[in-house]
Amino acid sequence: MTAVRLTGLSKHFGAVQALAGLDLTIAAGELFSLLGPSGCGKTTALRLVAGLETPSAGAVWFDDSDVTHLPPHRRELGMVFQNYALFPHRDVAGNVAYGLEARRRPRAEVAARVAEALALVGLEGYGARRIDELSGGQQQRVALARALVLRPKLLLLDEPLSNLDAARRVEMRAELRRLQREVGITTLYVTHDQDEALALSDRLAVLRDGRALQVGTPAEVYARPTDPFVATFLGRANLALVEVLARDAEGWAVRLADGQVLAGVAGEGATAPGSAGWLCVRPERLVFGATGLAGVVEEVAFAGARFECRVRVAGESWQVTLVNRGQAPPTAGAAVRLAAEVGAARLLPVAPASRR
Repeated sequence: MTAVRLTGLSKHFGAVQALAGLDLTIAAGELFSLLGPSGCGKTTALRLVAGLETPSAGAVWFDDSDVTHLPPHRRELGMVFQNYALFPHRDVAGNVAYGLEARRRPRAEVAARVAEALALVGLEGYGARRIDELSGGQQQRVALARALVLRPKLLLLDEPLSNLDAARRVEMRAELRRLQREVGITTLYVTHDQDEALALSDRLAVLRDGRALQVGTPAEVYARPTDPFVATFLGRANLALVEVLARDAEGWAVRLADGQVLAGVAGEGATAPGSAGWLCVRPERLVFGATGLAGVVEEVAFAGARFECRVRVAGESWQVTLVNRGQAPPTAGAAVRLAAEVGAARLLPVAPASRR
């Protein structure tokens, strides 16, 4: 298993800066995701790790070796592309065997390793099938087998599930996670899909404009975002611009636009009283009660196991997720009070790079 380290990694394409001094460390055996919108630099970072691009500055390390200028075929990695890149003129076994054949491995070894790889991805008996006879999910498994048959030290996955329908994506997420844990291979996964990143990753980095805004486990980044963009990109979040008042043992007190004050707001940043900040609360961490912020219900939508509510608070439309336990939800036009669960309301800094 290989640990990966990116130090000061930058990449320019003419006047366009795709990466701006990216520093990341991926532990051996870890599944690490790069998450972000189109153009954030995540695929560029993957291609730099693969050796398919040369950085403008910085370095790529595998364990203690600088591989920045090492060609791709000497990096001992496997890669699965978004479009699978399978050979239509070869059958399943021929696709999986290609890399071993290119390395001139003995026929008996090739046959044994191909069978092993197909079994690993649940495609025993599919070796003689044509590629166009397979479903999208099966083609994805062939692409994975082709990468894993080389027994690489590092697996790179570039939006590998984006061509599958929603149900198949969920199935393949579970399969990918099982395979990664079973093989124990260090994996770098690129996606713009927050559900994939949350379900698959040991850790993840949220990228924007070529920079990593936050790195951590999915639970850490989701529960304790440090940037408004991270909060809204990784899940849903209510954001309100507030005035910071003071801090005590329970947390910050903040004043909303209509003068209402909320106390007990968490936040580790060096925010000064009198400054502006973003109040951030996840919809599922808000509850209706007898005390809290005053609001008016705008809309209630039934969603089976939950109700999705819109509540007007301090001139803003807040999302509130109410678990359906058989109770009657509030009705549109009702005056309500909203309270945040303990530790759920967070104070985030106002920065030029942050957008609501």
